[in-house]
Amino acid sequence: MKQPLWTKSFLNVCMSNFFIFLVFYILFVTMPLFVIEELDVRESDAGLVVTTFLLAAILIRPLSGHWVDALGRTPMVIAAFVIFFISSGLYFFADSFVSLLVIRFLQGIGFGVGTTVMGALAADVVPNDRKGEGMGYFAMSMNLAMVAGPFLGLTITHSFSYQVLFTVCLCFAGLALLSGMMIRPPVTPEGRREESLLPNVNNLFEKAVLPIAFTGAFIALAYSSVLSFVSVYAKNLGLEAGASYFFVVYAVVLLISRPFTGRWFDRYGENIIVIPAILLFSLGMFLLGRAETTFVLLAAGGLIGLGYGTLVPSMQTIALQKVPQRAGAATATFFTIFDIGIGFGSFIVGMIAGSIGFGSLYANSSVFILLIVGLYMLLHGRYERGKYKRNYRYRKV
Repeated sequence: MKQPLWTKSFLNVCMSNFFIFLVFYILFVTMPLFVIEELDVRESDAGLVVTTFLLAAILIRPLSGHWVDALGRTPMVIAAFVIFFISSGLYFFADSFVSLLVIRFLQGIGFGVGTTVMGALAADVVPNDRKGEGMGYFAMSMNLAMVAGPFLGLTITHSFSYQVLFTVCLCFAGLALLSGMMIRPPVTPEGRREESLLPNVNNLFEKAVLPIAFTGAFIALAYSSVLSFVSVYAKNLGLEAGASYFFVVYAVVLLISRPFTGRWFDRYGENIIVIPAILLFSLGMFLLGRAETTFVLLAAGGLIGLGYGTLVPSMQTIALQKVPQRAGAATATFFTIFDIGIGFGSFIVGMIAGSIGFGSLYANSSVFILLIVGLYMLLHGRYERGKYKRNYRYRKV
């Protein structure tokens, strides 16, 4: 007889994860607009609101995984979501660019710790004989936020004020805190907890994962221009309404394609999936740079969702296959370096766009993405066959 999956704790884990990612995606696509329109910041500097947030999450993530084991799940849940909730309320008082960057850094800390502890809790509360099913549903909470967040954020900024936007985010952050406090994790057996709050540096990163992680960082760098500035670009084109549906089309295509690409990954190997996905991502960016109508804008969103949305879980799976006995270190290594690519990219593409314009930026990015095919083959693709067994199936993220 199967153990129950949809327990109160599992539901609360999924809800907490959904609400924290919902706030993340709402603010990710609206903060550049806010600093440009309300704080009179140049477009070339607007990317700092994304970079600062991700920098905090990147710095705290390797430590937070250790602290979750050292201090326990419940204290870390409360600490993370309290920080996230308080920082969400501070947006009402952001009257300068510097103060906003401080708030973004603080919220990035809460986000980095919160998403780490949610992943650990999901693994704790899902029955051992239903891990794959349970973790799949847990990942769906993030995917749903990916659909709802950008749409809700851009709709609110288009129809209402930023004060309304911050109120909505504060409410969602409060719901994340409340649902997190209702999680009842299993009791940690004696001897499992780490005694020291300072982790062993040698165990934080996995060297075997670095090649695919660096490849993923360049993919993330290219994608950061979409995540951070597509709303600004669409407004410049007079396509604000279309921008609200851009990420909806993106996420719908991603969700529909994921089961098929996962099976093909297992059956035919990573090169057969990764290389076409890079090409589709490049084509989507080229269309985005040439968009003059809502249809072309949304078509670009679909191609980017199919390309980029396939690349991230595929590369994470490659990382896990490299060192299956150290899945935690592999995942931490991959996403830490991956987030560095997004954070650095959000800053650098803002400066480039200020010089050449967003249309040229996206069109030229398609060429940059094509070059990543060569980087992928050099660092990993040429070693694909015969190097290791596929012990892990395609993982959803």
